[in-house]
Amino acid sequence: MNAHAPAADSKTHPHPPQSSSARGPDWWLMMKKFWSKGRSIASFAPSSRFMARSVVGGIDFDSARCIVELGAGTGPITAELVRRLRPQTKLLVIELDPDLCARLRARFPQVDVVQGDACQFDKLLADRGHAQVDHVCSGLPLPSFPAPLRDAILATSARMLAPGGTFRQLTVMPLIYYRMYRSYFEDVRFRFVPLNMPPGGVYVCRGYREPAAV
Repeated sequence: MNAHAPAADSKTHPHPPQSSSARGPDWWLMMKKFWSKGRSIASFAPSSRFMARSVVGGIDFDSARCIVELGAGTGPITAELVRRLRPQTKLLVIELDPDLCARLRARFPQVDVVQGDACQFDKLLADRGHAQVDHVCSGLPLPSFPAPLRDAILATSARMLAPGGTFRQLTVMPLIYYRMYRSYFEDVRFRFVPLNMPPGGVYVCRGYREPAAV
């Protein structure tokens, strides 16, 4: 669930073999990444199926043409997206950490997984022939990012969103950052997900506006 590094395209670069540090169950891999990388990893455990369902809940998969996932971790939300995707929908998954990226590619060989910069997903989409994205699902720990990086990710998301599109941000700190997201979006709805470890929720955001002081 990382964000910032030079973009790399999975279509043009060979996938490196999975390192020994990437082996083991998902919960163990996430725990190791959380302790070693601190604030760049959103949680010490993969999201529950209840969280994954809440993140994608309300998406009209019959009409969606393009969905981007930022900071996929070990892929619980990716799995829910894959389960619901229609043939006409493009899914682009962006993850910075090489071990997590290797786990995602092994688990979802049918998905376009890119190790790269979340700020540059507009370029990655353009390379794939997409000018807009219907929904952005983010597992990035945005509140802990430096403000310029957070602004860049949200600005890119807003610029690429199709009319009626949503930015969906999971959190394990329910409602604490509601005012922060309201400073970026006109419409922010929060869904509480108690059956997660730790309990958390999802912000569903529409209508980007220039960020105010938070």
